[in-house]
Amino acid sequence: MVSHRGQAGLVTHQRFGLHRSVDAEPDVVRVARTIGDPTRIRMLTLLMEGRALTAKELAHGTSVDPATATAHLRRLADDALIESTAQGRHKYFRLASSQVAECVEALLAMAVRRAPMPVKSLQPIHQARFCYDHLAGRLGVEITEAMLRRKFLRLEKKLFVVSKAGERWFSDLGVNLAAVRAGRRQFACACLDWSERKDHLGGALGAAFAEHMLGAGWLERKAGTRVAVLTSLGSRNLAQCLGIRTA
Repeated sequence: MVSHRGQAGLVTHQRFGLHRSVDAEPDVVRVARTIGDPTRIRMLTLLMEGRALTAKELAHGTSVDPATATAHLRRLADDALIESTAQGRHKYFRLASSQVAECVEALLAMAVRRAPMPVKSLQPIHQARFCYDHLAGRLGVEITEAMLRRKFLRLEKKLFVVSKAGERWFSDLGVNLAAVRAGRRQFACACLDWSERKDHLGGALGAAFAEHMLGAGWLERKAGTRVAVLTSLGSRNLAQCLGIRTA
């Protein structure tokens, strides 16, 4: 026999579904199936550029018809992997969060099982590219290693810590570390580069530094791709402030 108080508690648990969800775990299997579909993972990879793309652009980039693309995009949105924004007659899709980008980059790193390529054979996407909103590829790794050599950063358990010298260096560049730290995103993490097999600077600090490079004219985006192009101004400044010599 259940007391009145016990009945009230049971009703409350049933009303909010607590009797089903207390011991529930995240549905990893569903998300894995969503990401594991060849068309959907190609869509996520295209969105790693950091730009918002239309359904038509994503359909073209994955070689499927628009109706098929729409179904795949709906599944990605249902699992909170992408989000959309309507603007005029078009709907634009982008990755839902930096965590999704980090997941895709991690999958790329695990999928590639080959040694880093020599400089002469590097394709532009291997030389420098955007990993969602921070810099990756050989250039991203070289910049990170230069920051470590100059003791602007140190690595502790896959997280980067900014030294006092690094605080001054970033401040002199115009990167507001207080504002970067104030965000909800992980401050500075080590992101394994899928082409170099080494870590580059990710997280909010990696994004802020990439934004600085773009705003200062050190980098340019190659339209329609994830490729980053180092300008002559950027080459001179990297040589001056980090001792990096680029071809």
